[in-house]
Amino acid sequence: MNRLQTIDLKVGYGDRLIVKNLNVQIPDQKITTIIGFVLFSIRLPRMIITLLAGMALALSGAILQGITRNDLADPGIIGINAGAGVGVAAFFLFFPIEAGSFVYLLPVVAFAGAILTAAIIYVLSYNKSLGLHPVRMILVGVGFSMALSGVMIVLISSAEREKVDFIAKWLAGNIWGTDWPFIWALLPWLLVLVPLTFYRANILNLLSLTDPVVIGVGVSKEKERMLFLMIAVALAAAAVSVSGGISFIGLMAPHIAKTLVGARNQVFIPVAILLGGWLLLIADTIGRNLIQPDGIPAGIMVSFIGAPYFVYLLLKR
Repeated sequence: MNRLQTIDLKVGYGDRLIVKNLNVQIPDQKITTIIGFVLFSIRLPRMIITLLAGMALALSGAILQGITRNDLADPGIIGINAGAGVGVAAFFLFFPIEAGSFVYLLPVVAFAGAILTAAIIYVLSYNKSLGLHPVRMILVGVGFSMALSGVMIVLISSAEREKVDFIAKWLAGNIWGTDWPFIWALLPWLLVLVPLTFYRANILNLLSLTDPVVIGVGVSKEKERMLFLMIAVALAAAAVSVSGGISFIGLMAPHIAKTLVGARNQVFIPVAILLGGWLLLIADTIGRNLIQPDGIPAGIMVSFIGAPYFVYLLLKR
């Protein structure tokens, strides 16, 4: 049986996108095939990628807030996302945007940029007598994030127009990894790092206490902080490699979760992970449907809420 269906035909012409409504007869079998294709090849991968990226950013923020004992810590605010972004931008200057098999290298490239940034921030925040200074780490990270934004501008200034447009959207937090290969590139990082964080959640509880207490129970605070810092950097880098430069998820989700269930990491971390995934998914869904056809990047939608929330926390503390 054929049905009269109205479909949108999108035709690219230069920089313009022409959308025309056409009334055509399509067999029911083909309608089912089209719906299945849209659902499983377009919608579902994007939703899963968005959820996984939000979860990774939320867990990264929760870890950073724990080891710095500061509710203002976030991988986007202290420069880790910016370091990962520089790594990805440099990668795209040498390889095509449609990188094919290079998709699986993106988290590795992002991690390289992020870990180098985190190492510099750690060195500048370290005090020989006191060890890692949490407040100094936040301040150095904010300054370093601004410096890396300048590096990013220098990198894209000599790139082709297509790559400049892509990187600009990526920096705004545009969910661009919308195919199944991006899921397989991101998922292993979470499957390894999330259980590892849960396994060492009690150590993270101790690191939230004062240094004399941590040392008194026999925990090597610098060694454990370094390990958790690497886990947070890896999670943020993997998320950034497919979701773009998204900030404030790692700030809001842990703080809201802590308000709901308390600060014990065995309970607080699962709630923060779920909140992070849903916050980013809701932001992306609203942004895509708010303005047609391109929508508003999820990173901008998150910033509409996250920036005032950051100012609120800053004034509160």
